Formats: sequence, C-alpha cells, structure tokens
Amino acid sequence: MGKINQKFWRGKKVLVTGHTGFKGSWLSLWLQQLGAQVTGYALEPPTEINMFELAGISKGMKSITADVRDLENLKKVFRKEQPEIVIHLAGQPIVKLSYDDPILTYTTNVMGTAHILEAAKNISSTRAMVCITSDKCYENNAWVWGYRENDKLGGSDPYASSKACAELIISAYRNSYMRFPQFNISLASTRAGNVIGGGDWARDRLVPDIMRNFINKETVLIRNPKATRPWQHVLEPLSGYLMLAESLYREGNKFAEAWNFGPNIDQSKPVSFIVDYLTKGWGEGATWKLDEGYHPHEDLLLALDSSKAKRLLKWHPKLSLKETLDWTIDWYKAYANNEDMRKKTIKQIEKYQNLK
Repeated sequence: MGKINQKFWRGKKVLVTGHTGFKGSWLSLWLQQLGAQVTGYALEPPTEINMFELAGISKGMKSITADVRDLENLKKVFRKEQPEIVIHLAGQPIVKLSYDDPILTYTTNVMGTAHILEAAKNISSTRAMVCITSDKCYENNAWVWGYRENDKLGGSDPYASSKACAELIISAYRNSYMRFPQFNISLASTRAGNVIGGGDWARDRLVPDIMRNFINKETVLIRNPKATRPWQHVLEPLSGYLMLAESLYREGNKFAEAWNFGPNIDQSKPVSFIVDYLTKGWGEGATWKLDEGYHPHEDLLLALDSSKAKRLLKWHPKLSLKETLDWTIDWYKAYANNEDMRKKTIKQIEKYQNLK
C-alpha cells in the first residue's frame, strides 16, 4: 500500500470515538476530506480553547456528545449508525491527571474500551475496528532499543497500567469473539509515540504548555528536560491507523493484532531539544526555565520499534523531527494571527498526503 487510498474511504461509514480531542479532531477532518461518512462519539471538547471548535470539525460529520462509560447508550448508537469501521480514540490521555484521578482514568481507559468492544460485537455492518492505546502500555525497562509488539505489557503509573489493561481486553475480545464467523470483526490495537502538532491545548502536556506560554508571552516551565521520547507529528500515526483499518477491512484477521506506529529511532530526542528548537523557532523573546517543584514519576527513556508496520503495511514516517516542529510552530502561529484554522489544518493534511 504505502499511502492512503481515497477511493476506499469514499462513502464508508466510520465511527470515531474521542473525535473532540486533539487526535480525534485531526482524524475526523482527514476522514471528511477522504469522503467518508463520519460519526463521532465523545464528551465535550476537553479544553476551553480546542481544535474541534477552532477548525470547525463538526461541519462535515455527525457529532454525538456522550460518554464511553455509558454502555447502553453506546449500543443504541451502534445500532442506529451501523458503522462499517470503528476507530476508538476516546480516553483519559494525561499521565499527571491519572495520578490525581486514577478512578476516572481506569473507568474511561479500561471499561470504556470494554464498552466499545461490547457495543460493536453484535453489529453485522462492522467489519474493522482499530483501538488506540499508547506506547506506555509496555513494561518500561529503559532500553535504548525500541519496544516490539510482543514485548511484555506493564505500567508503573495509573495511565500506563490502564493502557496495558486495555490491550489485554482487546486481545481477550479478539480471541473470544471477534475472530469467529458469527461476529466477523477484524480487531487491532495500535501503540504510538508522543504525538505532537497544531491544535493540542491539553494541560500538563509538553508542546501545548510551551505554545500556550509563547502565545501569552510567558516563560515556559519545564519539568523533565532529560526525558527522551519518540516524538512524531499527529498525522504520522493517523496515517497508520487509516492504512491498518483498510487492511483489516479488506483482508480480515491477517492484520488483527497489535501494531506500533512510532518515528525512526534517531527521532527520539530529550525534552530539552524540543523546547530549545521551539523557543528558537517561535522567536519573539520566548524563554524557558527548569521547574524545580515536585512532580510525579515519569519514565525517562521510551522508544518504539515499528518494523512490522513498515514491512507489512508499507507505512513509514514522512516527516523529520525538525519538520514536525516547524509544522507545529506554523499551525500555532496561524492561530495567533487569527487565520482560518479549518483551512490551515486541511492545508497541512493535503501537504502531508502529497509527501512520499
């Protein structure tokens, strides 16, 4: 394959959970551009300023405001909408919040995933499901090499462990139900690295915290400058999700397993590199300093091995880390200049699709 097949997506009925969030907004707009019939299921946007509203994501789709923890409502939506493809993004995505509210994190990330699978299980129209978890689902041994899909799951904090639990639930549903003819749903999970790009406004997340302070002309406080992560632009894993969904739909259980979508290993850089590059690229007197207060534990080293996706799906990262950061600065600069953010976002999607 190697690229997104627009003819495949034209007219497909796609249900996206978490469509009001950062990744969900980008994905929903991309699917609209591909001609899919998109239905979204999510809570209200999680931040006062948010990409969902800034880019007018709801204009080209059906948007349902509801909670993945509400199983009966999910079942009603599945019966009514009859989706052919489901992409499950809804979740509690912030590590720091998981320490503050572990019950919210577990009920959303663990039971929310179980609810989606249960709601889809008996819907005859549904052929393919992609459930997004996290690279933090692996037991982190601080290896210098990337984790592969068959490495041990784990998690030393509520967020990471909730994603490992979600992976176990996905595997159990796949082996107990989805792979059998009476259900006939090809189910896969995906694990991506630290996703960045324009439109993220979440609190306690590196790039949005930096950009919010730059826009407000305030000094950025950085918690863990030595922490190294597999940074990638939001469109990189989303392209993988779309390619995987098509493969599941066309070829069934051959692709029904776990998949990594991470940047090349040389793209893993410490937080200090990211903040220095963004500070220089933004200009306008932007500055940062070390936050010396107490902060919960975060693993310092994490990387993914995406060899399987590269070989079997012909997926590969298209943007270098510096290009990723340049695109991110460009998006937030456009916002600061009061540009049309729907047009800006579509322009970046189209630019990405034309890359080789």
